[in-house]
Amino acid sequence: MGAIVRTKDLLDNFNLTLVAGKDGIHREIITSDISRPGIEMTGYFKYYPKERLQLIGKTEMTYFLELSPEQRKDRAEKLCTDITPCIVISRGMKVPEELIKAADHAGVPILLSPRKTTRVTSRLTNYLEAKFAPFTAVHGVLVDIYGVGVLITGQSGVGKSETALELVKRGHRLVADDSVEIRQEDYDTLVGTSPPLIEHMLEIRGLGIINVMTLFGAGAVRNYKKIALAVNLEIWDEKKQYDRLGLDEDKMRIMDVDLPKVTIPVRPGRNLAVIIEVAAMNFRLKNMGVNAAEEFSDRLTQMIELEKDISE
Repeated sequence: MGAIVRTKDLLDNFNLTLVAGKDGIHREIITSDISRPGIEMTGYFKYYPKERLQLIGKTEMTYFLELSPEQRKDRAEKLCTDITPCIVISRGMKVPEELIKAADHAGVPILLSPRKTTRVTSRLTNYLEAKFAPFTAVHGVLVDIYGVGVLITGQSGVGKSETALELVKRGHRLVADDSVEIRQEDYDTLVGTSPPLIEHMLEIRGLGIINVMTLFGAGAVRNYKKIALAVNLEIWDEKKQYDRLGLDEDKMRIMDVDLPKVTIPVRPGRNLAVIIEVAAMNFRLKNMGVNAAEEFSDRLTQMIELEKDISE
């Protein structure tokens, strides 16, 4: 699960004004679902999702204002429960007195937004979904190569950071070294970031910690990147059969997402940065529908068929 989110975080991150219920700004928001209490305004609270952030737009507010003072008081009190994290009111609308009193009494913060209801809904939902997204950390390096987020993994000392340094020198962008924090967004998207402590840093054995941003400039780093490809570096094993055609499609599973994976054997004389660069370009080509391995395989099949026809 992601980090703990409190109503105060919304105040800090969005253009919202606290109008009432300041005692509750440390209430916890436990779901990214947002509720628009339309049917509740009619007095039907049987299925009221009181644990959700409540958003009152123009429709709900217009209806509320047409109610009698007693009904308004009743609805306001029922909306403000002991676990409701906050009530957001859109379009900068004037907040009715009944709602302010009930919110102050129950400690439910009322936050006022100047924006339209749909805009408020989408921005708050995106923010909360990102916060509540499943989260993990992976030992490796994340680099943006030609727009492809490449996660480089491999045992300690195999040369991940040195390879990342060469990739940065070649004009690519470092996202994270050593530890990559990964969030799963939607069903199939992994977004990688660096832990704040080591952001923009690379550890090179023999040199120590270097700051990539100060050495190579702001263009050499990124704060986050969608991960599209995993490249696993391993010490060359003479007994192992390595893929020479590229027809095998390997996968690396992180949380619920299967990433395409390439395994690159490491031995002196191999320029890993160039190989990884080409792996990223090849991945882009495959996504565009060009598959060199399949092309070669087809050509080979055609040649074999041709040889057979000639010999017959």
